[in-house]
Amino acid sequence: MRESEHPGGCLYLVATPIGNLEDISLRALRILKEVDLIACEDTRQTLKLLSHFQVRKPLESYHEHNEMTRAPELIVRMEEGARVALVSDAGTPVISDPGHRLVSLCLRHKIPVIPIPGPSAIVAALAACGLPSEEFTFLGFLPARPTERRRRLQKIASESRSLVLYEAPHRLRATLRDALEILGDRQAVVARELTKIHEEFVRGRIADLVRTFEENEPRGEITLLIGPPEENAQTGLRPSDGQAVSLTERVAQIVAAQNVDRKSALKQAAREFGIARREAYKRLLAEENS
Repeated sequence: MRESEHPGGCLYLVATPIGNLEDISLRALRILKEVDLIACEDTRQTLKLLSHFQVRKPLESYHEHNEMTRAPELIVRMEEGARVALVSDAGTPVISDPGHRLVSLCLRHKIPVIPIPGPSAIVAALAACGLPSEEFTFLGFLPARPTERRRRLQKIASESRSLVLYEAPHRLRATLRDALEILGDRQAVVARELTKIHEEFVRGRIADLVRTFEENEPRGEITLLIGPPEENAQTGLRPSDGQAVSLTERVAQIVAAQNVDRKSALKQAAREFGIARREAYKRLLAEENS
């Protein structure tokens, strides 16, 4: 059954380009032309897209500041038979964007919800980053407040899968520094301006990325990917030379070589092993007790 033949009102979740307008699907264009109403984050942004493809439809603003009142209004419209398309400014709606409340209300009122898949910064970044992608954890946007951001990173420090998150350009440096301290010096990728003219992938260890962006603050839309703890962190191999060495031994080596206290040595060893400082402390206690 074609979507246009769907009896009664319904909600379409239509993915739109994250940069390159050529990425929109034929199905998405057809749905946008056939619906009765398009609900969008920013009517000005969506109007640019629609104008490019010569689509003329009524627009209704739907964003985080008005969804409490706008969602029930749209439900009434759909119960009366309207077919509504929900779009975000870029990518797939509902994913780190407004829309969850509307989808929940639709399901509660037995209104069909139909996804129209398409562009997604998460998937595009994962496909090209070079990090393990069989399993991953998506974090959305980390909290803007430093204390809350660090607390969130500490909660997922033991996560064994690759991490994917969105970050604002002006907060990237602080997030990388926090990730380095809390997660350890893992492999990471900063994917910037995906599908756009200035698309860029900056790859390296977190410490490398900290140094890179300390000098140059990035611009544009950013997806940050952080690899899982490496195998050498699990097996006890020292990252620098590949020789078998326990965490306890490495801490002792750092204390002797650099004349620093044990706490500082543990912090450095945790970075070398690519594990969180808290996890390193637990492992150190376990090794000493054994």
